[in-house]
Amino acid sequence: MFDALVVLGTLALEIYALIDAAKTDSSEVRTLPKWAWILIILFFGLLGPIAWLVAGRPAKSGLRRPSFKREQPRFRQLPPDDNDEFLGKL
Repeated sequence: MFDALVVLGTLALEIYALIDAAKTDSSEVRTLPKWAWILIILFFGLLGPIAWLVAGRPAKSGLRRPSFKREQPRFRQLPPDDNDEFLGKL
């Protein structure tokens, strides 16, 4: 059972990497030409897709680090005793 999961996981990773490499624009591929990456993915088993994901895939641009700063709400809701509009209605 475990062997089947390893084989299916490896096959899924290879298919993902192959489709990702094929869909990527040739000008964005790093390190090697696009056709070389496709051959590496096909012929090197598990090492090919891992190499593609690490060294061949285009670098993501515009990644932001998560901000832990608490966002301020746009409209601040006032308690009734501070809200002049509410107090005027009394």
